[in-house]
Amino acid sequence: ALVSEVTGGGPAAAAGLKSQDTILSINAEKIADSRELARKIAEFAPDTTVDVKVWRNNAEQSIKVKLGLFPNSGDPMKPAAPDPGGPVSARIRARILAARQRFHANDNIAAHLQPGELEALQDEVEGKMRAVLESLVIDTESDHNTQDTARRVAKMYVTEVFRGRYVPPPPVTEFPNAEHLNELMIVGPITVRSACSHHFCPILGRLWIGVMPNEHSNLIGLSKYSRLAEWIMGRPQIQEEAIAQLADLLMNKVSPDGLAIVMEADHFCMHWRGVK
Repeated sequence: ALVSEVTGGGPAAAAGLKSQDTILSINAEKIADSRELARKIAEFAPDTTVDVKVWRNNAEQSIKVKLGLFPNSGDPMKPAAPDPGGPVSARIRARILAARQRFHANDNIAAHLQPGELEALQDEVEGKMRAVLESLVIDTESDHNTQDTARRVAKMYVTEVFRGRYVPPPPVTEFPNAEHLNELMIVGPITVRSACSHHFCPILGRLWIGVMPNEHSNLIGLSKYSRLAEWIMGRPQIQEEAIAQLADLLMNKVSPDGLAIVMEADHFCMHWRGVK
C-alpha cells in the first residue's frame, strides 16, 4: 500500500512514516493494497502500537506506530472524514472504504455517490486529464484540436462509456411465469460496447442470451436484457468477468433452470496496439 500523503500531527507523522513509503506489513501480516490496510488498522484499538514494515529508498525498514482515533470521530472503525474542500473522489472513496466494499474498475459504486457528486467528479477528471495532456507535452492552449479534449474525455468516461459504474441498475419489471413456460428463449444479438481494464481501449461486439425458465421463474421484457447488458458493459471490463457479472445478475432476477451467454467481440487493445 503506497503512502500518498502523511497528515501533520497524526500518528503516522509522529512515527516517521513518509509520503511515497510502501507499507509491506503490519505485525508481520502482509498488506496488499490500501483497502486491506484500512481494514487491518480498523482491527486495533486506539493507542495500540503496531510494527509497520515499509519499503523506502530501496530498503525494508521497521517502524513502530502508535495508533490514534480517526479525526472527527470517536469510532476507530470509521475512516477519517476527508476535507470537504478536497477532491470529490476522496469523499467517495472514504465512504466505500467505510462500507468495506470493493471498488474495482468493473464494480458499480452508485450507492456511495451523493447528489451532485457525479458532476463534480466529471470536473475533477477533466482537471486531471488536462494534466495528463500536459505530461504528454501537448500544447493544449494553442492546439485548437486539443483545447477541449480534457472536457470531452471526462464527459465520455463519466457519463457515457463508464456510466455503468456510476448509475444504479436500470429499472426492470418482473412478471410471474403464469403460463409455466419452460421452453428455451434466446435473445440477441445484442450490441455491446465496453473498454478493456488493461489499456482502456474499446471492446465492441455482440452477445446472445439463452434462458430456460421454470414455473417459478420471473419473466422480464426482451428490451430489458439489452439494458442490463449495457449497464454491465458500461465499465472497464475483462470479457470473461463481464459475462460472469451479467450471468449472476440474470440468475438473480429470473431464477431460470438454465442460462447461457455467448459473446463475440473485437478487442482494440490488440487491434490498435498490434500483437506484442
